[in-house]
Amino acid sequence: MVGARPNFIKIAPLLREMRRHEDITAILVHTGQHYDTEMSGRFFEDLQISAPDVSLEVGAGSHAFQTAEIMKRLEPVLLRERPDLLLVVGDVNSTIASALTAVKLQIPVAHVEAGLRSFDRTMPEEINRLLTDAISQYLFVTEETGKRNLLAEGINSRKIFFVGNVMIDSLQASRSLWTRSNIHAQFGVQKNSYGIITLHRPSNVDSPMVLEGLIEALLEVAEHLPLIFPVHPRTRKRLEAMESVSPNLVFEPPHSRSYGLHCLEPLGYLDFMSLVASARIVLTDSGGLQEETTVLGIPCLTLRENTERPVTVTHGTNRIVGSSPDTVTKEALQLLREPQISHPLPTFWDGHASQRIVAILREQIGRPHLHTLATKVPLH
Repeated sequence: MVGARPNFIKIAPLLREMRRHEDITAILVHTGQHYDTEMSGRFFEDLQISAPDVSLEVGAGSHAFQTAEIMKRLEPVLLRERPDLLLVVGDVNSTIASALTAVKLQIPVAHVEAGLRSFDRTMPEEINRLLTDAISQYLFVTEETGKRNLLAEGINSRKIFFVGNVMIDSLQASRSLWTRSNIHAQFGVQKNSYGIITLHRPSNVDSPMVLEGLIEALLEVAEHLPLIFPVHPRTRKRLEAMESVSPNLVFEPPHSRSYGLHCLEPLGYLDFMSLVASARIVLTDSGGLQEETTVLGIPCLTLRENTERPVTVTHGTNRIVGSSPDTVTKEALQLLREPQISHPLPTFWDGHASQRIVAILREQIGRPHLHTLATKVPLH
């Protein structure tokens, strides 16, 4: 089960690995939490994911609406298919809604990316993580802190499996494709000559004061190098309503090293990763991007007060800087003055996590025919 853009990246290598085994029938279900072409359909193309077997077409809405609609629409699918296992990834509304529906039908749940904790319960994703882990039978963790968190919450150690990071599986498997992207030529930028921005967390974009402060800080940094800002639909709505900052934004790519904050439509996975891999700096509030920059060796500033992925700080390129405009500007300019340093990769971030997960499931369930239901979002 998956329902949002980050989930597609995680499910792609798992589906490929499942479909290598004749004893597994993998059924892909798309909840429709992210449903437009840029946020969904293009990612399916880039990641070479086949069309979903089932599309629930839930669409946008509040947390309560999405959770309830997914449960309502998924239940008849589960009753019809009666899978041996429901596999969910990540921490979005689709994750907890799908897991809760399956558990009430006595269908075991496997949670990929379990145990991550920001310890900030104002984040909807943190609630989704806690609840999904509490009801899952198989918990696949990406880093050692995930295992420690689950044990501290009283989870039986026999349910916990340290397997690595499927997000990195996708990154490595598609490397030959994103390295061939011509996006740099389209944008007129060269390696190490630009930065990447992503912003979508409610804590950063829902408050006009916080968002305005961040944009002002980014505009100051953009006086030193062009910043490429693929704008999440949620963030674009907020920016368009802010007359104080809109005149300072550039709504076109940074041709020939023109400075400024360049706002773009969301990019596909391959073009975006090609840009990230050659960036001088990344400023983000995305969890997945913290992981990808760690593997790619790109300096990353996380515009949050915490992270559920501490290994990206202890073993990687990530720094947590919060959302104070002065701090963001200071840290970014300092980072631009520093040489880039190589870091060792976290344990099992080697591109083979999906193989470990599928091997464990085949061994643990031990049935002659395993029907695995993977849930995804709609393509249109």
